[in-house]
Amino acid sequence: MPPPVAALLYHPVGPVPTRTGPTSQQDRNHFLISLRETGAVHFRTRFPLRFGHLTVSAEKKQFPELRTRKSDSEIFSVEKDDGENSGSEVGWLPSFPHVLVASMSNFLFGYHIGVMNGPIVSVARELGFEGNTILEGLVVSIFIAGAFLGSACSASIIDKLGCRRTFQLVTIPLILGALISAQAHSLYEVLWGRFLVGLGIGVNTVLVPIYISEVAPTKYRGSLGSICQVGTCFGIISSLFLGLPSENDPHWWRTLLYFASIPGFVLVFGMQFAVDSPRWLCKVGRKDEAKIVIQNLWGESEVERAISDFEAVIKDDDVNSNWLELLEEPHSRVAVIGASLFVLQQFSGINGVLYFSSLTFQDVGISSSASASLLVGITNFIGSMLVSYLVDKQGRQKLLVGSYGGMAVSMFLVATAITFPVEEQLGHNLSILGTLLYIFSFALGAGPITGLIIPELSSNRTRGKVMGFSFSVHWICNFLVGLFFLDLVEKFGVAPVYATFGGVSLLAAIFASYFIVETKGRSLEEIEMSLNPNFAARDDE
Repeated sequence: MPPPVAALLYHPVGPVPTRTGPTSQQDRNHFLISLRETGAVHFRTRFPLRFGHLTVSAEKKQFPELRTRKSDSEIFSVEKDDGENSGSEVGWLPSFPHVLVASMSNFLFGYHIGVMNGPIVSVARELGFEGNTILEGLVVSIFIAGAFLGSACSASIIDKLGCRRTFQLVTIPLILGALISAQAHSLYEVLWGRFLVGLGIGVNTVLVPIYISEVAPTKYRGSLGSICQVGTCFGIISSLFLGLPSENDPHWWRTLLYFASIPGFVLVFGMQFAVDSPRWLCKVGRKDEAKIVIQNLWGESEVERAISDFEAVIKDDDVNSNWLELLEEPHSRVAVIGASLFVLQQFSGINGVLYFSSLTFQDVGISSSASASLLVGITNFIGSMLVSYLVDKQGRQKLLVGSYGGMAVSMFLVATAITFPVEEQLGHNLSILGTLLYIFSFALGAGPITGLIIPELSSNRTRGKVMGFSFSVHWICNFLVGLFFLDLVEKFGVAPVYATFGGVSLLAAIFASYFIVETKGRSLEEIEMSLNPNFAARDDE
């Protein structure tokens, strides 16, 4: 199910100013001194193995307004308004084609989520395991095992090859898996194909947020990062739409799986013309190439500032980081936050609600599971488009808190409609309203922002490993929810299970309120220096 799928009233705010980092040792000293004086973020260590207690006081959750100079692009813009000069901010457009190509991975993820939901009965009948619910479930969920393995191994591949080559490499199992499944004449061939697809999906779920966060301009990083969720929704909707003929054609599932290979070829071809992450290029010593990428994507005025910021946080052996570093401060704090966000996301019930939604829609006369899934997918898509507009205006933390708050209200609404005696049609309508509101709220924050904020909080050195660890936890929780959901519903009933989902959502809102710091408008280097006490200690020596 999608991982990365409250009603917030939008209040217009002014444009987020382009933040700039320190450009000299003197500027960096002033930057760090100002952070210490204002108490940007404070964590107290109480856990064994130095896991941060993650205590953030209410008045210190936000990063302070840093007293740094205006960027050259801002200065040029002012001068142009005064009629003294010309020049303007480059904006988001140069980065957008590269982000769009990367988001093709999310389209593939969404497509493979939906492609087996409808035709699984036809697949089982043709390959001889119809009626065996265990094997049918295995065909649908085998890619979770591959995805877990892919996520766990992704960091080493990304650190060695960079994002661009990793995209091309891991698309190979996606293409092969789709083709093997499409031509399968036995259960084992389908399982092998689905496992290969999961392997590629697991790497890509880690890779895409890292790539987008590192190539997007700071001011538009949230909006461009949320395109991941849009791609996933579009993939799900496409698979459901293309799967409609499968209700009349028992062999249509093979055509659907052949279709799944096409976006993979597009991704491999498109990445041949995409740029690599300028941060990774600088980390591996290819500084001149990094400068060209920055100039093309962010503007010539940002080159020297960006390179200076990169060098301020990069160590000589950053490419050779190891997993044990996640047990050390400050990396352990971010790893715990990332894993906690995904635990809360999965146990807030998104997969269970999506599974049970078809039965909810049947109660009001929508008997086609494809039609019900399409309605859910469209709701998810609308929410994902809206969050792309809001995320860099309202901020990550507000949307996370509001999203989980909306999910909690939705679950309590459905549980109330089921539990208390109300007119039957009214109860069904409330259940439908609660389900759609839950999906919409999820798409506004819990879905896209969870994967967006973890790489933002991670250091340049351990970003890949923190993401790999966090998504490995995600896949484990995804599997557990799918394994036990129906048993819990059968034992306790729908209302108690949904009320539990609402309680977890409420807990997630509280967690986001206290333990998530706002990252909008801050470069990745600014965030890393403010969260890492080692930078302050380095300047004190």
